[in-house]
Amino acid sequence: MDGLHTIDPANPLLKYNLLNTDSQVHVPGPATLPWEINNVPHGVIHRHLYRSAIVGDEHPFVVYTPPGYDPMAKVPYPVLYLLHGYSDAEDAWVSVGRANIILDNLIAQGKAKPMLIVMPLGYGNKEVIANGWAGLRKTGVWQDSIEKFRDVLIKEVIPQVEKVYHVSTDRNARAIAGLSMGGTQSLFIGLNALDRFAWIGAFSSGGLDANFEKAYPAVNESTSAQLRLLWIACGQQDGLLGLNQKLVDWFKSKGVKLTWVPTPGTHSFTVWRRYLAEVTPLLFRDKP
Repeated sequence: MDGLHTIDPANPLLKYNLLNTDSQVHVPGPATLPWEINNVPHGVIHRHLYRSAIVGDEHPFVVYTPPGYDPMAKVPYPVLYLLHGYSDAEDAWVSVGRANIILDNLIAQGKAKPMLIVMPLGYGNKEVIANGWAGLRKTGVWQDSIEKFRDVLIKEVIPQVEKVYHVSTDRNARAIAGLSMGGTQSLFIGLNALDRFAWIGAFSSGGLDANFEKAYPAVNESTSAQLRLLWIACGQQDGLLGLNQKLVDWFKSKGVKLTWVPTPGTHSFTVWRRYLAEVTPLLFRDKP
């Protein structure tokens, strides 16, 4: 507006962001697209807030429970821990990624198993986001955030989820996936905690440590036997494609079996929505 970047004050549909909040416009597509709202049973979004001893602040996380969620069900539900990108908040996968709509549709079609999705705020320290985009050049702050967020997830968020919700504590019923920063966190956390996660997805991973040997010291020829799924994707017009490709090549050199999906697209939710819709039907399936 007259050269000033501003949100539309008459538009309630916002892409809330810790650094750059924008207005959204949703152009409806065919009802067959998984992120379009259809006349199907809908799940519920729950918001949680707790005091994080690790970060030292009030830390939120969002939980999606599937349609018909039964806290007394005979079989506990599997859980996908779904992580957002840098500058986003914990609700990005709902407000922009439409993860709840995607799962509503896939579950109704019998394409995905009923599951909980847990979406935590993904920063392990305050400095990594307080310094804005310029702060990304401070590799020590970035790595500290990645490592402390691992502790936040494993020591604080997962125990709360498993206490409040009727979910399985079996690693075969626990998945982790994310976009950009969240993709890097999913790989770092999942591959260094194979006793906790059997399913890993990484979408357009950003901020990867190029020293793969250091980042994933436990990865070797036996990793594939422990994993049910390692699914990595990136847009072909995304500036992060090169490093993601190098990581995939390194995994292959270690004898790790994975699914590598380079697709048309840039670094945006129009790409990541599709990735989520492709990955979730693969999760928590019985072994052939």
